[in-house]
Amino acid sequence: MIATGLKLQVRALNDIAPSLRHLSLGTLDGTPLPPNGAGAHVLFTLPGQGRIHRNAYSLVNAPGSRGQYDIIVRRVPTSRGGSATVHERLKVGDVIDAQLSANMFPPQRSARQHLMIAGGIGITPFLSYLKDVGVQAGEHALHVCCRESEQAVFAPWLPTDKSKVFFHWNADGHRLDIPALLAEQAACTHLYVCGPSDLNQSVLAAAKALGWPANQVHSELFGGVASGGASFEAVLQKSGQRVQVGEDESLLEALEREGLTPHCLCRGGACGACLTGVIAGEPEHRDHFLSAADKAQGHLIMPCVSRARGPSLVLDL
Repeated sequence: MIATGLKLQVRALNDIAPSLRHLSLGTLDGTPLPPNGAGAHVLFTLPGQGRIHRNAYSLVNAPGSRGQYDIIVRRVPTSRGGSATVHERLKVGDVIDAQLSANMFPPQRSARQHLMIAGGIGITPFLSYLKDVGVQAGEHALHVCCRESEQAVFAPWLPTDKSKVFFHWNADGHRLDIPALLAEQAACTHLYVCGPSDLNQSVLAAAKALGWPANQVHSELFGGVASGGASFEAVLQKSGQRVQVGEDESLLEALEREGLTPHCLCRGGACGACLTGVIAGEPEHRDHFLSAADKAQGHLIMPCVSRARGPSLVLDL
């Protein structure tokens, strides 16, 4: 069952770039918020036009802070409603439902060295990393791949000492050489990458080729899952209910539209919280949680991102 957990009021809105909006949110009565750790996110329920959107956004405020939650949302041109709602509909004073914060991308605080690589809006979890005492206690560096024009956008959340923050963009002399950067790291370094699929895959492939231990490589995906596809029918085996999944909605969204409340956290195919059994039909896997063997067997699906390859799926629901 989806637990809203919190009611948050929009305290401030600030457009920090043409496609980036910073929001500050707090409790209705000013009571302290539950503390959050570095890398945590909050799942927000956002009212759209004819649809409710549930989007997860990383918190950029300092770990443990309880006065307000801060998020930065990029307006996605192909938005199905979540980022569009944040940029076009939300106003100061609006109240929105949210789950308690969750964290599937925390820094390894026992590590002696931290190397962070961000792509675009994937910088957001690292803005809280840089305020974490465990990260600050060790050697650390943040490399940001972004538009040249956005170098200064995140300055209010970056440390005064910029010697550990490096910006890269698509121009000669400014591109990030991922293999070279990884090759020069000490053996004790933990690697973190957060960004679009192409960047994540490039970093993970380079780390694997260089022999980085898997337990020292950590990733979180932003905006890399293709949304929508051919419509299909989901048959719920236990209840016999039939749910039509439209071209422009996920299987999870269709289930929620029908009043069902599957457990979910990230809504991006990474955490495994919404894992569901498949009794019949062939899933089209788009997640980053299931192993290759699990995907080949076709007995499980992540309804937050994955779909059917055929006209129907029979689910163990």
